[in-house]
Amino acid sequence: MRLLVLLIGLLTSTYVFAAEPFGRASIEGAEGIVPGQQVHVVVDVFAPEFFTSPPQFPLFDVPDALVTLSDDRAQNLVQTIDGVQYSGIRRSYAVVPEKAGSFQLPVVEIDLGFSSNGSPVKGMVKVTLPAFEVGASSHQSATPFAARRLTIAQSFDRDPASLKAGDALVRTVVVFAEDTQAMLMPPVTLGDAAGLARYVKPPLLADGVEQRGIGRTVETGSTRTETVVYTTSSEGSILLPPISYSWFDVDGHALSAATLPATDVVVAPAAVTERIHPELPGDVTAPASRTWRGWHVVLLLCAIDLAVAAFAWWRLPAIRTWATRLRERRRNSPRRRLGRLRTIIRVGDDLAVYTGLQDWSRNLGYRTASEWMEAQASPRLSAQIAILERRLFRSRDMQLDRAALASAITLPTAGGRPPKRALPDLNPTAEDPLLRPL
Repeated sequence: MRLLVLLIGLLTSTYVFAAEPFGRASIEGAEGIVPGQQVHVVVDVFAPEFFTSPPQFPLFDVPDALVTLSDDRAQNLVQTIDGVQYSGIRRSYAVVPEKAGSFQLPVVEIDLGFSSNGSPVKGMVKVTLPAFEVGASSHQSATPFAARRLTIAQSFDRDPASLKAGDALVRTVVVFAEDTQAMLMPPVTLGDAAGLARYVKPPLLADGVEQRGIGRTVETGSTRTETVVYTTSSEGSILLPPISYSWFDVDGHALSAATLPATDVVVAPAAVTERIHPELPGDVTAPASRTWRGWHVVLLLCAIDLAVAAFAWWRLPAIRTWATRLRERRRNSPRRRLGRLRTIIRVGDDLAVYTGLQDWSRNLGYRTASEWMEAQASPRLSAQIAILERRLFRSRDMQLDRAALASAITLPTAGGRPPKRALPDLNPTAEDPLLRPL
């Protein structure tokens, strides 16, 4: 009997120990890879029951290749193996080879936490990443840039055919491409135009940009925005040269070029202001009474000016105080404070964003940002603030959606009031005293 119990215990413990986390990796579309093409290495990590802490996917180095972790949201997976249910998380790496050849990817060690018999356990999974071959294409240029469905568009801040000498013309060229990264997109060759001085601004790079395609489809890709300012100095007709942007089409496996046509710039002469010549009066012998009347008007106006100046000098401190209050009121208006807060959310770090939210809440009459968040009753706002607090006080395993957080904050309504507190403040103030005046 004891032998039977021992045998059952050994079988049960073996079954428990067999339920360990594991990982696997694969490459999407491993055929026909060329230099400059973005190779997607998909890694799946599984753990029994559920994760207590998300897997930490590390970056790795590969010679002659650029490796980044995709910004796409992680996918949740569920799989049952030998009667054991596993929870999985899928992430992908983007590997961009710079030349042809064989690329051997390393073994990555992924730390994670999972549940084992109801208790949290720390673990580590080793995943062997697959190798892939990159072949050289005879149609590809010396500096490879590979992408899918690339488009180029331009716009002007005014009509180029209706300029005048001395005007400035702003030209914006936007390159959009799928399955690439903005930092890999080469600059646009704008060309020179005789008679126009130009100033090129630093390019704007953005990933994860949504663009509406044909019909109701929405395409997601990367953009490179080039902005150039032309200044005109002389009149005439000037031709902006056409633009040709070379790229390698991954779908067609051929070198392609996106083009923009030449643009005519017409500069008209600057407007000349006509001079008005004074007309001398015909009769210069005006009556003396009319002359004295004019002097009376001048003296009266001078007296009024002196009175106004004396009054302003006497009330100068009050006027300065009023002007200062007016400037502070305009500067601290709800709309301006909201604009400053949204700017902090877009460019500031996590601590600066959290401090800005605290100041915004106190200006609205709330004690903390949590009270203000509960009063807004906005699920999107609550979710982003929870992510922000998690990044500050727990771990940085989640990404803050700054655009969603900025758009979720709106101006307070006219009837919006902070909730009445159950207990008075510990320290009384002039606005809310503990004891009413006798």
